[in-house]
Amino acid sequence: MAIANLHETLLTYTMRKAEIQNEISSLNAQKMLAALEQSDVQSLLNAGKSNLRNQFREMFENSPELQELYHDYTEIPEFEEEMEKLQAQYQEQLEELSNWETNLDNQITTYSAELEEINAYEESLKNMLSSNIQDDFNFGLN
Repeated sequence: MAIANLHETLLTYTMRKAEIQNEISSLNAQKMLAALEQSDVQSLLNAGKSNLRNQFREMFENSPELQELYHDYTEIPEFEEEMEKLQAQYQEQLEELSNWETNLDNQITTYSAELEEINAYEESLKNMLSSNIQDDFNFGLN
């Protein structure tokens, strides 16, 4: 009877390990999605900055008044303001995606720790099961 209980417990641990491994796989897929989304947002931010630079460079090159006041288009006050607005527009999205990725990492770590714990319990139960089978086999021989 004890062997049956140990075997049933082992099967329960095996099922839980499969559930955890499936969950970790799902979380890793979500983490990859978060990284891709973060990359997309960063690309949009970089494209926006590039467009602003081109716009202000063109405006600077076509305006003798601006060329007299400033050495470079980056010195134009509106340029810095527009860059800050653009950065602020995407910063919140980048922070949310970064937080999402951090939360996924934390969940993966938690599941990994549980998986290690189950592996240790499982090894212990296998040893007990092996020992009980050996004892049962040797029972009539003594």
